[in-house]
Amino acid sequence: MKLTQLLERLEYEVVQGSDDIEITTLINDSRKVEEGSVFVCIKGAVSDGHSYVTEVAERGAAAVIVEKDVEAPEGLTVIRVSDTRYGLALASAAYFGYPAEKLKVIGITGTKGKTTTTYMVKSILEGVGHKVGLIGTIEAIIGEETIPANNTTPESYTIQEYFARMVEAGCDSVVMEVSSQGLMLHRTAGIPFEIGIFTNLGEDHIGPNEHKDFEDYKRCKGLLFRQCKTGIANIDDRWFEDVFRGATCKTETFGFSENADLRAVQVEHISAPGYLGVKYHVTGLMDFDVEIDIPGEFSVYNSLTAIAVCRHFDVPAENIKKALKTAKVKGRIEMVKVSDDFTLMIDYAHNAMSLESLLHTLRDYNPGRIVTVFGCGGNRSRTRRYEMGEVSGKLSDFTIITSDNPRFEEPQAIIDDIITGIEKTDGEYIAVCDRKEAIKYAIANGRPGDVIVLAGKGHETYQEIKGVKYDMDERVLIKEVLEELKG
Repeated sequence: MKLTQLLERLEYEVVQGSDDIEITTLINDSRKVEEGSVFVCIKGAVSDGHSYVTEVAERGAAAVIVEKDVEAPEGLTVIRVSDTRYGLALASAAYFGYPAEKLKVIGITGTKGKTTTTYMVKSILEGVGHKVGLIGTIEAIIGEETIPANNTTPESYTIQEYFARMVEAGCDSVVMEVSSQGLMLHRTAGIPFEIGIFTNLGEDHIGPNEHKDFEDYKRCKGLLFRQCKTGIANIDDRWFEDVFRGATCKTETFGFSENADLRAVQVEHISAPGYLGVKYHVTGLMDFDVEIDIPGEFSVYNSLTAIAVCRHFDVPAENIKKALKTAKVKGRIEMVKVSDDFTLMIDYAHNAMSLESLLHTLRDYNPGRIVTVFGCGGNRSRTRRYEMGEVSGKLSDFTIITSDNPRFEEPQAIIDDIITGIEKTDGEYIAVCDRKEAIKYAIANGRPGDVIVLAGKGHETYQEIKGVKYDMDERVLIKEVLEELKG
């Protein structure tokens, strides 16, 4: 294709060479450059693509896209844009033939609830004959293919590649998680979202490698609602109006508030041995009863979100009810049968907000004890550790502090930070550094009526230590522990 085609939706300056040339591939990894490639220079946390201009020219690149001055060999076309991340997003869309315009794209943003809601929406829409792609924290799903995820929202090139493959696989729509990082780094720039969804906002992802402060976090979440046709928002969230302040879309709301367009009333918690759920009546734009095999208020919010989306696809109420009753997501309040006396679940709660919400939810079911097993990730904000320790100390009857993904930190140092938080409370705790041993301790000491929560890992099946990911699936650990205890 012509370079001009690749750049047709971008404002740019030709610094050297000509934009009227044929190009072969679009690349943002210097190692993958080949004859005729266009290389986009991205400044990352570890390296700056602008420093590879000479190297990619030697590999045969036809052009580079830059955002600052570079020294380029003669014969290499240099295109300058104001922001190369934004440039990569729009060039990627052009490179793959604007596949998003052939799909109905649903984007979900918020601190929690994104993953569960994406699977609920996918399940409901597929129940009435839509073919739905998915991009999220756990995986990307394209037809029958699943691709494990590295980021909640992949790089823009990867998103557009997935979209193109979804169109090829016969998908008519796609539901995707849209992280604040993804919005901030322009990974979703140029995507014409049919529907944008705001679930909620908590003070998370604030740190040196994430958002500089909460105001920036809010601002980035709001970017989605400047590039979608319809914005669907949780009216009960205290930051709803802030996030939608600059919105250019039509807005609908859901929640418990009397002002919500789609409202949950008559909420009841339901439980049985090894089972926790919730039922309610939805009123307003739709009117029917709902029952979900996932406990708690946040399940009401997640399902309301899915209902609000599927209303726009004219899905009948009966289909929505049936799909919601069976909707389950790996690592999101995932019940694992280990005993007739107590309940054990795996959940991804990995920050204070999500852990607090989960533990409050479980308390509503009047358990004998809540026993929480968790750790915190290394090379992340230490504040998260103090906060999670304090939350567990206040809301659990017993806490087992263990290791999560220590990354390049010492596991015991992370545990010590969590202890600093938990000791602000009267909560009882023990520290067991090895995660399998911590799970073994929890199961071996389980009492009738207990609810044991393994928090933080959820769908993850690895533990990251010193830059290496080791296999570690909590479901496997539980099986091993049960065999050992039986022995």
